[in-house]
Amino acid sequence: MNLTAIIWKEDDLFVAKCAELGVASQGKTEKEALNNLKEAVELYLEDTPARAIIKPEIKKFKVAV
Repeated sequence: MNLTAIIWKEDDLFVAKCAELGVASQGKTEKEALNNLKEAVELYLEDTPARAIIKPEIKKFKVAV
C-alpha cells in the first residue's frame, strides 16, 4: 500500500497529512511530523484485516509556499 504524505509548515510546526486517508499529525521538524504521521496511519489502519498483511509505505510531498 503506497500512501502520500503532504507536509507543510504552520507557524513553528510542520503538519503532515495522508492524502488518501485524511489522517494528519504534526511535529517540530519534517522528520518528526512524518514519523508521527506514520504512527497515526498505522493506528488508523489497525482494525483493518488487510493491515496484518500489508504495511503502508508513506512517501512525502512538500508544499512550497
